[in-house]
Amino acid sequence: MSANTVITSRPRDVQVAEIGKDTLVLRSRTWERLKFEVEYSRQRGTTANSYLIQADKKALIDPPGESFTEIYLQQLAQYLDFATLDYIVLGHVNPNRRTTLQVLLSQATQATLICSRPAANAIKTAFPEWQSRIQAVRSEDTLDLGQGHHLTFVSVPTPRWADGLCTYDSATKILYTDKFFGAHICEDTLFDEDWKSLDAERHYYFDCLHAPQAKQVEVALEKLSVFPAKSYAPAHGPVVRYSLSRFTFDYRQWCQGQKLQELSVALLYASAYGNTAIVASAIAQGLIENGVNVQSINCELAEPAEITRIVEACDGFIIGSPTLGGHAPTQIQAALGIVLATAAKTKLAGVFGSFGWSGEAIDLLESKFKDANYRLGFETIRVRFTPTDEILQQCQEAGAIFAQNLKKTKKLRTARQVVTETHVDRTEQAVGRIIGSLCVLTTRDEESHKGVLTSWVSQATFNPPGIMIAVGDEQNADLMCHPGDKFVLNILKEGRNVRRYFSCNSVLGNNPFVNLSCQTAENGCLILTEALSYLECTVQNQMKCGDRWLIYAGIDKGEILATDGLTALEHRKSGSYY
Repeated sequence: MSANTVITSRPRDVQVAEIGKDTLVLRSRTWERLKFEVEYSRQRGTTANSYLIQADKKALIDPPGESFTEIYLQQLAQYLDFATLDYIVLGHVNPNRRTTLQVLLSQATQATLICSRPAANAIKTAFPEWQSRIQAVRSEDTLDLGQGHHLTFVSVPTPRWADGLCTYDSATKILYTDKFFGAHICEDTLFDEDWKSLDAERHYYFDCLHAPQAKQVEVALEKLSVFPAKSYAPAHGPVVRYSLSRFTFDYRQWCQGQKLQELSVALLYASAYGNTAIVASAIAQGLIENGVNVQSINCELAEPAEITRIVEACDGFIIGSPTLGGHAPTQIQAALGIVLATAAKTKLAGVFGSFGWSGEAIDLLESKFKDANYRLGFETIRVRFTPTDEILQQCQEAGAIFAQNLKKTKKLRTARQVVTETHVDRTEQAVGRIIGSLCVLTTRDEESHKGVLTSWVSQATFNPPGIMIAVGDEQNADLMCHPGDKFVLNILKEGRNVRRYFSCNSVLGNNPFVNLSCQTAENGCLILTEALSYLECTVQNQMKCGDRWLIYAGIDKGEILATDGLTALEHRKSGSYY
């Protein structure tokens, strides 16, 4: 089956099988794409895995979301009298799961909800009537179900799942990993016997869900490594039995790979209803696919010191917000203050958000960054209600655009080559640190057009506007050193490779313009349409100084050709040569 094949011929069902002593898995299966989220976009279906331990006391781990509620509870009733259910263990809480919980708790009247403290707080807020039925646990807390089934709980918070909780059963040595070690793929195969065929799905799942929170995943892996697990029981995909060590190794390698990326982006957000988080995930995927390390920060959970540290260290930052009552949440406003006070103005910025009826929070973020002279790496993203597949694709593309702009900006601010004192005299090194705008100066000799690459240009006068250029005899100086000579100064745009068509020593007879898009200026010389801007000039005065001609020219006319570009700069290794 192709990775992009969508199977719609089979209805949803619940696959039930024994995976250990007194332990069943109930895999709610859909053979088509489940949601409008990037993590599901490979369109190979998915399974929502739930687990039932039937010892002296009975525990149900991770019931599925509302799309499976009816068929799941019908199947569960074949194996369990709801009145005998003692515990419902939740690896995490989301609104989608609450429908199933409501039905379960109404029928399993003696059941206690086991979850982390952040999850308990969220449930109490949504369902205050359940408060007496909730038991919050911490790492290393245990629960004895009898018959050797001692459950140990491990808190594994991440920016996306602050309430993350894993569970280990000492009787079966099964580690219930929730969002870790999963894959979105729907098959009849229960275990991972053919684990090599799962590599692509596993890696894609990791990139979508965990790559932006690699640091926290590494912490979680350390916590889980103390348990002598023989199986991983994840929330999605096959139960992991045959590739336990390899899959764990892969997670560590993938985390390390993120940390080793040269460029890093801080992705800050808050998400009232989950939509902003979905958009953040899509943007992150576009960044990751283009070789950028993403550090995801849930501003509802992060401490100010953590936000400050990550923003100071990143190369660019992107911040997203919902709009609540016409405003950004308090946590986003606080994070915005930290960013404005901490992030250098040279860092690339981005803004996104979701809203229902208005989008004031997004406008606030955008205007604050523009007023502070930050450059935006993509057009601000505004999503109304739940993002569609098309919108998520646009968000991924925005992440890719941001990554490319970030690489260009980084290149612009980094010296092209570091030269040690053993290679160049100190004085020459010092002179070489003078940089200038990279330009192509075009002239005309009757019907023949000439061009030379130079960065020895500076503004000389304001009124009238004029420039000073230094050129050598070998640069066809005779075509621009007499009063009245005309030329065009094409100021190049960073990221374009126009310079490869020119050399510092222009040779008569060469015609680089055949490879470039050009138009003729009013003074008869050529304008390079890929330039950032151009100036039409007339020579006014000249002076021979050393091995250069210093030429002062008046500016007759100028135009901007690209409004969103950066000027290309020339970084030299030495002041002793060009």
